[in-house]
Amino acid sequence: MEQVVIIRYAEIHLKGKNRGYFERVFTVNLERALRGIRHELHRTSGRYLVANFAPSETEEIMERVSRVFGVHSLSLGFETENDLDSIFYAAKLVSPKEGSFKVETHRGNKQYPLNSMEISSAIGGRLLSENKALKVDVHEPEHRVYVDIREQGKALVFGSFEKGAHGMPVGTAGKGLLMISGGIDSPVAGYMMAKRGLSVEMLHFHSYPYTNEAAKEKVVSLAKILSRYTLTEKVRTVSVTHIQEEIHKKCAAELNVTLLRRFMYRIAERIARREGDGCLITGESLGQVASQTLEGITSSNSVVSLPVFRPLIGFDKEDIIEISKQIGTYETSVLPFEDCCTVFLPDFPAIKPKLSFIEEEEAKLDVEALVEEALSTLERISL
Repeated sequence: MEQVVIIRYAEIHLKGKNRGYFERVFTVNLERALRGIRHELHRTSGRYLVANFAPSETEEIMERVSRVFGVHSLSLGFETENDLDSIFYAAKLVSPKEGSFKVETHRGNKQYPLNSMEISSAIGGRLLSENKALKVDVHEPEHRVYVDIREQGKALVFGSFEKGAHGMPVGTAGKGLLMISGGIDSPVAGYMMAKRGLSVEMLHFHSYPYTNEAAKEKVVSLAKILSRYTLTEKVRTVSVTHIQEEIHKKCAAELNVTLLRRFMYRIAERIARREGDGCLITGESLGQVASQTLEGITSSNSVVSLPVFRPLIGFDKEDIIEISKQIGTYETSVLPFEDCCTVFLPDFPAIKPKLSFIEEEEAKLDVEALVEEALSTLERISL
């Protein structure tokens, strides 16, 4: 008998003949998540088992596995031989000390000589005989003991199901570039796209020295938290300081943010194409700020040809905050450091700018030269 972490996958089982591909990527992602911890990962029919780990690593393994997209649920339990004596010994270890309980059996191996009800009855009866403080309640038990009869003479015995991250394995839906700021929204956007299987790279724009090094470090901290889900290994940074200075000097003040975002999109697309990313990802939510109106979004879209994914476009701020708290980015996102969009922020930014006016003002700038200059500041920071 061995203590194991039992992993069940989510939507992968719907993939028919392509399921093998999704399972292989899922296996790689589990191994990446468990990097640095001694363990063995075994795959059985519809189950993965983490085995041969130190008891002191149990909590860390459960935490890391729970964040891997594609995991439907996980359990800490035991793998044992499938004879009743072995199952009973494991069941004693996961059963409650007192109160009502129920044994539930899943018989994955249909060749097993006893059916599910017979197994549950036999194990439940022996547990009652051993512990008089227990009582059976098959309708509303306080506790459950689960028995899963598997192939090759094995059984899994455990006491609870822990919820996984659900979704699809990262990397099965292509690759995209997240424009990550220091705010609440963009990390949540990256999380949501990774949950659908997209491999998420990250790009941050800064305005040093108008924004300080602490602001950039904040974003790196956010990226590290997010990478626990996205498995991203680095974040790229680009300076847009000179671009902002030129916009402020030569263009209508109310278009400062609108014009800056057009530059950001151009730069992001150049980097994405170099790196083989198939889309851009932003944390925009319709109407949340002046640059996120229909007109502002249309203006940004008009300078790129890659698709732009905005998973938060119809979300209320409260919804976004709730997710950020769940994934652990909120406390870092609200730290009081400025991002580049707050530099040279006009008193009255344009809410519904006409594209013709935007293009007229932008013509005052050497767009290509400014983009190339910004690209020359590209840095890669390991996470």
